[in-house]
Amino acid sequence: MSSNTSPHVYDAVVIGAGISGIGAGIRLNDAGFDNWVILEKAADLGGTWRDNTYPGCACDVPSALYSYSFAQKPDWSRAFAGQGEILDYVRAVASQHRITDQIHFQQPVERAQWQEQPGHWRVETPDRCYHARTIIACSGYLHEPIVPDIPGLKAFPGTLFHSARWNHHHSLQGERVAVVGTGASAIQFVPEIQPDVARLHVFQRTPQWVLPKPDHAIPDIERRFFELPLTLKAWRTLLYGGFETFGVGFRNPKLLEQIQKLGLAHLRWAVQDPALRASLTPDYTLGCKRVLMSNNYYPALNQANVQVHATGLKEVQGRTLIGQNGSRAEVDTIILGTGFHVTEPPIAQRIFNDAGQSLSQMWSEGMQAYRGTTINGLPNAFMVLGPNLGIGHNSAFIVIEAQLNYILSTLRTMRAKRLSRIEVRADAQARYNQRVQADLRKTVWNTGGCSSYYLDRNGFNSVGFPWSTLTMQRLLKRFDARSYHLSNRDEPVFGGGS
Repeated sequence: MSSNTSPHVYDAVVIGAGISGIGAGIRLNDAGFDNWVILEKAADLGGTWRDNTYPGCACDVPSALYSYSFAQKPDWSRAFAGQGEILDYVRAVASQHRITDQIHFQQPVERAQWQEQPGHWRVETPDRCYHARTIIACSGYLHEPIVPDIPGLKAFPGTLFHSARWNHHHSLQGERVAVVGTGASAIQFVPEIQPDVARLHVFQRTPQWVLPKPDHAIPDIERRFFELPLTLKAWRTLLYGGFETFGVGFRNPKLLEQIQKLGLAHLRWAVQDPALRASLTPDYTLGCKRVLMSNNYYPALNQANVQVHATGLKEVQGRTLIGQNGSRAEVDTIILGTGFHVTEPPIAQRIFNDAGQSLSQMWSEGMQAYRGTTINGLPNAFMVLGPNLGIGHNSAFIVIEAQLNYILSTLRTMRAKRLSRIEVRADAQARYNQRVQADLRKTVWNTGGCSSYYLDRNGFNSVGFPWSTLTMQRLLKRFDARSYHLSNRDEPVFGGGS
């Protein structure tokens, strides 16, 4: 290509081929947009469900709710599907909707910058440069693992890995193993590895609320029932209503005290040792941290080869791990269950405005967006699972599809009105976030007495959504042009479709 040849300009570049990115691609096709591409950093699609392959990895939302509304699956094998089955489902949906050919694999985005002239996004990967009228960031927040800065950890002479980067080539059979962190991943893999290891040391900085998990294998007769007309939709609606009812407690923490009784009863039934039970009893309101479900986590901790260190990890000296309370453990392998970058997503370091300021810099005092989707200073850009859309009580698919409705409504409006540039107004974004923060003050995340990924290092809640998902769906139903600066051209802005 000669230097005088204009580069191809996509209508949209989607960043990430996880659940959000696959959904965005399908919705773009359905709306008649065909000039788009998905950039995926890895060699396969799937996002969170591709990266997290630790033993016991499964969803904590019922399978019937954990799917696209337009591609429901009647034949899940379990009430709460496992990682492999979910990944197979996402791959199958991408294939059925014929979008796999529009995914460019092994294309990690290094820099995406808005260029006011010519009014496009320039998206750079290690070996290519893409130009786009709009970008849709679908990188999610449960895939970039946190490796804590603990003295001596990097010099540990044994095997070290994060649960999201599980080392399947390393056998734990007969080893002395330490698990650092007791969040959603750890409560799933600890019971799986406990029978194999010689000694298991669990470093627990903060005890978790763990409820019983109503999981079971789905028999053939039940699957056949869900293949009948409307039955799966009705069951999905019933589950949705039940989880939304539970979500009322997040906004009215006093109501969660009744569910706390179930959690305490579960703990009393499963753990007989008073000292161990005391160390596993939370001192904050249920829901302040992510609510966990497991039937085998507590029984695993009861086993003779397990020691719970009710403390954070202070330092590592050779093979010796030392807790904040002085407890010590000699280990061969360390597994980090230390979570992900949620309030400081790495993608924010790679998105830049026209002046060269990164989104991370724009968010130095806390993440903010308009309806969790658009950001003042970043024209023609959208973020799926953006700031203050964390719900904690229902399926992520509900959030994703609500946002995709808003994004596609915006793109259709741009196409119909020949808008070349849209940017949310600073005053509209500020007013929206003032309402969000005012109503978050009474939620369990702000009042529950814990530290969690809902609150950033400044104590600012940039993750939680303070209202019901019904309100979310209403807010994101259609593009509200009055909240935006709009620019248009005489010639068509997007190609294809009507």
